[in-house]
Amino acid sequence: MSTVPSIKDAARRIVEQLPDDASWEDLIYHIRVRQTIEAGLKDAVEGRTVPVEEVRRRLRLAE
Repeated sequence: MSTVPSIKDAARRIVEQLPDDASWEDLIYHIRVRQTIEAGLKDAVEGRTVPVEEVRRRLRLAE
C-alpha cells in the first residue's frame, strides 16, 4: 500500500478545505498551487535546481 495519497484523495481534501462559498476559480487556484509545489519538490529531488547565488547572478541582483 502506497503512503502517497491518490490524486482523488488529494482533490477531496482540497475541496473539503474550501469554504462553502468557494468558486470554481478558487478550486482551480488551489489545485494549480498544489500541482506547482509538487512539481517543484520533484525537481528538487531529481536535482533540477539552481543555487540561489546563480539565480542572483543571472538576474543581476545584489548579494
